[in-house]
Amino acid sequence: MTTEVLASYLRDSWWTPADPAGAAVVVDASTGAPITRVSTAGIDMAAVLDHARTVGQRTLGALTFHQRAVLLKQMATALTERKEELYELSTTAGSTRRDSLSDVDGGIGVLFTYSSKGRRELPDGRVYLDGPIETLSKDGTFLGRHVYTRLTGVAVQINAFNFPMWGALEKFAPAFLAGVPSVIKPATPTGYVAEAWVRMLADSGLLPDGALQLVSGPVPGLLEALRLGDLVGFTGSADTARRLRASVSPDVRFTSETDSINASVLGPDAVAGTPEFDAYVKQLMVELTTKAGQKCTAIRRAIVPAAEADAVVEALRTLLEARTVLGDPRAEGVTMGPLVSRGQRDEVIRHVGLLQDAGGRLLLGDLAEPQVRRADGTTGAAPGGAFLAPLLIGFDDPTTAAAHDVEAFGPVASLLPYATVAEAADLITRGGGSLVTSVATGDPAVALELLTATAASNGRMLFLDRADARSSTGHGAPVPHLVHGGPGRAGGGEELGGMRAVLHHMQRTAVQGSPDMLTALTGVWHTGAEAASAGIHPFRKPLSDLRIGDRVDSPEREVALADIETFARFTGDTFYAHMDETAAAANPFFPGRVAHGYLLVSWAAGLFVDPDPGPVLANYGLEDLRFVTPVSPGDRIRVTLTAKQITPRETDDYGEVRWDALIRNQRDETVATYDVLTLVAKTWEAAEPVPA
Repeated sequence: MTTEVLASYLRDSWWTPADPAGAAVVVDASTGAPITRVSTAGIDMAAVLDHARTVGQRTLGALTFHQRAVLLKQMATALTERKEELYELSTTAGSTRRDSLSDVDGGIGVLFTYSSKGRRELPDGRVYLDGPIETLSKDGTFLGRHVYTRLTGVAVQINAFNFPMWGALEKFAPAFLAGVPSVIKPATPTGYVAEAWVRMLADSGLLPDGALQLVSGPVPGLLEALRLGDLVGFTGSADTARRLRASVSPDVRFTSETDSINASVLGPDAVAGTPEFDAYVKQLMVELTTKAGQKCTAIRRAIVPAAEADAVVEALRTLLEARTVLGDPRAEGVTMGPLVSRGQRDEVIRHVGLLQDAGGRLLLGDLAEPQVRRADGTTGAAPGGAFLAPLLIGFDDPTTAAAHDVEAFGPVASLLPYATVAEAADLITRGGGSLVTSVATGDPAVALELLTATAASNGRMLFLDRADARSSTGHGAPVPHLVHGGPGRAGGGEELGGMRAVLHHMQRTAVQGSPDMLTALTGVWHTGAEAASAGIHPFRKPLSDLRIGDRVDSPEREVALADIETFARFTGDTFYAHMDETAAAANPFFPGRVAHGYLLVSWAAGLFVDPDPGPVLANYGLEDLRFVTPVSPGDRIRVTLTAKQITPRETDDYGEVRWDALIRNQRDETVATYDVLTLVAKTWEAAEPVPA
């Protein structure tokens, strides 16, 4: 037996208990050989929390969203450089190379994704704006706006054994981007994988002090010590989630992603021989064998037309025989590894027994100790391993309660026949809330019926057809762009989902004040706030000199009827409102012929643009364009352009500037409003004039 105790990363240094007596032993999933021991005897959880709330809050709070996003990318790069070590270590947990791609590469991908989204979708500041300005007074001197600021506590993340890397990083990345320090508690059977990637990040020097702590083992008293401003994110069983939720104060945000009896439906049109049928069977095979079926998103209920049930069984049998090699992941050619432990194997077999007692019968596979490929390449029994062949259990009565309630958390699925699409929908909802349901169909009417009937019971729905069968990420693969969670039995939480997960670690607050005050608080210029028309055109200023509120006021330009007609002929836009006086006057929105809105926007650019080379590198778009007042021949327009928001890019020598554009006529009426987006150099030195 090994004597080494798995270390925890606490208060920015590695810690092991002084007396590890009674430590739990973790063994190799394929051989049963001891790997490490786990104990947190003598841990000071109060000090761990205090370090996060003080040091972690201070170091993360000093960084902007973009600075944190850049660090996430650097962390992802550091882990990528050492991921072969993580692949190798993961084999001891029963993970094949394909399994490791979903865990190791999946976790690294989460870091890359949140880094990219953080730099694209968040400001280079510390406050995130939610929604438009609300004008609360007639004269515009009193405004309201919703803002998000980071929570002031610690994010406690309790993870399951099946994804020791992805499962942790999908919680850590959005918390870090929001600026909230994390305390990670991995599951004991695979905690050594979590310890490895945390050690890699600690060695890289990229972790701000207090931003990440790892508790490799039990966390006595942790949940009871949490308070307002703290969060708990849990992944595991529904029973454990209910118990943990009862342990924390109502002031603490608690989210859970728990086991669910996920369904996959074969549409009535997806008969044998169609691409949809083939995609369905292949996906079912993948979900039974990836991670040995130990996935919270795995298919547990295969809901198929009764007429196609036998065809599905035979197609799945053929595919499993052709593509599945059960054995030690370190052996050449193995495609499916063991369960995480013999104890987990026993638990799966116990739940299979419950399904059989309820009327289920084995259609594929058996419960005997399988012959497997060993690490040395030989084939035979592996008495110390946790191997179990894929199992498909059939129910003649698809409404049998156990089929929708008992989860064997391994390579096990139930086959449930249906007669009508409405019956299939009923079977889906009997699961009591799922993380995901997939539907293989090429019929949009079938897809729409199932969506409207069952979406409220699912956190995610995947529709497979011949167009996306190859490109789909699959039934069991959450992506960081979309929410991961589900209602009811699935826990009621939402993880990932892009900015949604970041904002979960922040507090939304309604802020009221004057335009000048809201500008100062948010870093975004608000209409009515102070603006300065300096002697130098703001387009001559690099980011180092440009300030929020810098403004240019243009001269006027008259719009003649000839201008409208020329623009119409040049662009081909001869809409009657511009070319037919009688028809235009009959329109309730126009007084007669009017100028094209895009003519006005084009002229506005000519009125405010400084034409010479300078720090403004490019115009890359307009947003929120609204045409408010029509412009008739003979009217005069002018434009005011104000620097509204300045966002330097951390990794580039330029940044983004958002300008508030306001076009008005000679009566001071608002003609159009919009935002102009430009890329501006951080510094700029004017070129020497060329001698004549």
